[in-house]
Amino acid sequence: MGIFFQYWRWYYIEEPKILLQAWWNFLVFGIKFFSIPLLLKTLFSPWHRYYVSYGRGFDLKVWAEAAFSNFIFRTLGAIVRIFVIIMGIIFETLVFIFGLIIFFGWLALPFVLLFVFLFALKLLLL
Repeated sequence: MGIFFQYWRWYYIEEPKILLQAWWNFLVFGIKFFSIPLLLKTLFSPWHRYYVSYGRGFDLKVWAEAAFSNFIFRTLGAIVRIFVIIMGIIFETLVFIFGLIIFFGWLALPFVLLFVFLFALKLLLL
């Protein structure tokens, strides 16, 4: 097998596999780094597990303070988690788009270079 065919085999068979694997690794990294599945499971959990006890017995003032504090902690936790989830989704979207551009750019690059070379040759000969 000649070097020309070895080059095309490497360029269009072996290297795209490596590019796809790298792209997949970046996508998996983003999901794990931003902990998107875990944040969705614990969306309304209290922030840093802060919890105010309702105490023994029933005192309306203590119960209302504890309920309001626990509501605030859960709301704060949800807001922060939603923000992180949104940042993770933005990261994943950007990685997906740039991965598509890089992958198809890699596949099209020899033809683009050939086109540019022929176009420059045509300009030189005119």
